[in-house]
Amino acid sequence: MKEVVILIPELDKEQNVEIDVRINGRSQTLKYRVELLDWEGNDVPPKDKVQVLRHKIDAYDKDWELVEVGSPTEKNISLTFRKFS
Repeated sequence: MKEVVILIPELDKEQNVEIDVRINGRSQTLKYRVELLDWEGNDVPPKDKVQVLRHKIDAYDKDWELVEVGSPTEKNISLTFRKFS
């Protein structure tokens, strides 16, 4: 699948995005969910951050596919999921 990048301003704690597209005359709705995963403390070692991230992804709703892991900050990391309809 080809990709189109759309910038989404002001990332909230959980943000759902629906995009209606027309491909070869056929309409399709693409659904994305962007979530911020907060680290469980300010001084979490990198090894523990990986475990927190892995647990979140493994336990996530299986109807949603992980498509992007954002750059981590000291407080959180963004995760983008996609659902086909």
